[in-house]
Amino acid sequence: MSAADETRDGVSLTNLDQALFEGATASKRDLVDYLDAVRDRIIPQLRERPLSVIRALRGQAPFMQKNLPKYTPEWVRRVPVWAEASQRQVSYALCDDRRTLLWFANQRAVEYHPTLARADHLDRPTHLVLDLDPPEGDSFPAAVAAALLVRQALADAGLAGAVKTSGAKGVHVFVPVAAGFDAEEMAAATRALAARAERLDPALATTAFIREDRGGRVFVDSTRAGGATVVAAYSPRLRPRLPVSFPVDWAALTDVTPGDFTVRTVPGLVAARDPWLDLMPEPQPLPTDLVEEGRAIPIARVQAMHEGKRRARARRQAG
Repeated sequence: MSAADETRDGVSLTNLDQALFEGATASKRDLVDYLDAVRDRIIPQLRERPLSVIRALRGQAPFMQKNLPKYTPEWVRRVPVWAEASQRQVSYALCDDRRTLLWFANQRAVEYHPTLARADHLDRPTHLVLDLDPPEGDSFPAAVAAALLVRQALADAGLAGAVKTSGAKGVHVFVPVAAGFDAEEMAAATRALAARAERLDPALATTAFIREDRGGRVFVDSTRAGGATVVAAYSPRLRPRLPVSFPVDWAALTDVTPGDFTVRTVPGLVAARDPWLDLMPEPQPLPTDLVEEGRAIPIARVQAMHEGKRRARARRQAG
């Protein structure tokens, strides 16, 4: 075994001194050491949830892996899920323990995207999520301002959420929901909250799914619903210096930047506590009026698809 190889928890770790990806300023060892250091924080976010990962293999463009490869060890837990889009059964991993996490790290899995529902109740997401996606450029402060609109919309509805950096340029607001609500009700409530946030400051926030319609505003994305995945708290992101999606107290949100949280800084920040656990409210029931309001709002992705087709027809006719 070379100096760049070692074994942890029965998992062979190889080529640890290789660069993780071009521009990463981090090695594969940095990724493995980070995930191992925060395993007691990130594994609770992944446990029992079908997992997609973004891998960075040498000489290849990064890609999202949902279906487990044939060479996956037998001891990696998995769950079959029917994929409507591809009309096939997908074998998703369940990353429930250190050994599985280390195996993924050795596979150069940089990002960890679990479903919002657990494997035994895929029709019952545990959280609704609003993803605040700012325009290009140094726009994190705009995402923060939009997240505060979402917080106000939640408060007006009698709800509370927790917030984290996305690890990129955006912000995620998670709202834990009490048992008894299905994916359709959760999606409707998410659409209603996005619309309410937009109404609070339409010059800052928009629910326009089509990018060219956003006009430099922050997109309040209500489509992270149903079987959607969202990058987990404490997951690294595939960007230079390996930033991490990190929980932030609402009171501190205007004082942080995404670059504050990286694979090098986060282990020390979570050694004594789990901020995501500490900041997350108790699960809450969804107000009936919120769900009904959302049911009257078209699903953004479907509406955008129809609008795209309409615009294409109009261009053809004009040409």
